[in-house]
Amino acid sequence: MKNKEIAELDEKYIIPTYAGKTIAFSHGKGCKIWDIEGKEYLDFLSGIAVSGLGHSHPKLVEAIKEQAEKLIHTSNLYLIPNQIELASILVENSFPGKCFFCNSGAEANEAAIKFARKYGAGKYEIITMSGSFHGRTYGALTATGQKKFHKGFEPLLPGFKYAEFNNIESVKNLITDKTCAILIEPMQGESGINPAKKEFLKQVRLLCDENDILLILDEVQCGMGRTGKLFAYEYYGITPDMVTLAKSLGGGVPIGAVIANEKVSSCIGPGDHAATFGGNPLATKAAVATLKTMLGDNLIDNAGKMGDYFKDKLNSLKSKYPFIKEVRGKGLMLGMEIAPITDGAKGILLKCMQKGLLIGTAGENVLRFVPPLIVQEKEIDEGMAILEEVLDNV
Repeated sequence: MKNKEIAELDEKYIIPTYAGKTIAFSHGKGCKIWDIEGKEYLDFLSGIAVSGLGHSHPKLVEAIKEQAEKLIHTSNLYLIPNQIELASILVENSFPGKCFFCNSGAEANEAAIKFARKYGAGKYEIITMSGSFHGRTYGALTATGQKKFHKGFEPLLPGFKYAEFNNIESVKNLITDKTCAILIEPMQGESGINPAKKEFLKQVRLLCDENDILLILDEVQCGMGRTGKLFAYEYYGITPDMVTLAKSLGGGVPIGAVIANEKVSSCIGPGDHAATFGGNPLATKAAVATLKTMLGDNLIDNAGKMGDYFKDKLNSLKSKYPFIKEVRGKGLMLGMEIAPITDGAKGILLKCMQKGLLIGTAGENVLRFVPPLIVQEKEIDEGMAILEEVLDNV
């Protein structure tokens, strides 16, 4: 079948929650992926920051094959050794605490919201940030600080307040005796790759300590080595009470996680929360393999070095094209803001795709670059050559 034929079947049978799908892929290797008609693409979107090891990484493939031949699912009614191994790696590389596993970033944030309210014991208000994105399930959607995602789904859940991102006075003004948590992305993704300021997060941490409020960091997109550190919060000199993870955690196999410190995890008991599929033997085996490969093969250092190289290349384009307003981000989570022009960021994305480069968009006219952590200079050069060719004709 051709891409066009599959697109027609997609339109006939799939509820259209995503727009503009025109390509079906058949296989991938490393940073490259091929569609069903044999066309090659350089993948700098990584399935929206998911395929951290690239496509079909041999260590991940071997782990999945090995586990699938033994046992795929048992439920959390029984001990799952892979889950325990994954939790131990996460905790030993973050802060003392315990883990909860689920299937996605939205589910991880839902769990963190429930844990915070249980810890609060009657305190139920949660402060999140303008421009934030925490997922599309109901609690995560309500936590999201962007009205465009709320539209059509009101009334939202009670108890959520939205502070101005990177404005500590705005946060202070929203704290009441009912506030149980503050939820922040250290680097906002969907609103256009916006990093939190270091002083802002340090002041939020202090506010939380002074008022017995939990600090929850949403690292669903910016975590797992993407910024050049295993966790983005490491750049800020703070430790959260909870951190939520997903995307690159399983290398493409769906899994989400919450790491919670002892004062939070000690409040949660049997029946308070659960996930039937969460942390099953297959998903956690994939995540263990992914995490061990990231740590053992120095992919996190590579993300930092290649991110610097990539950012320099993007900034060189900024100096050439006046319609590029700003290049921002850290590691391999980079954004390029485009001034209002005929095609906008979406038009540039489509032209790049036609020429064999997959990238994303975020927020208002921002190109999003989240390549696999294995990316090398030659691949960045190849991608930049395609991007420059497109920008030449904007």
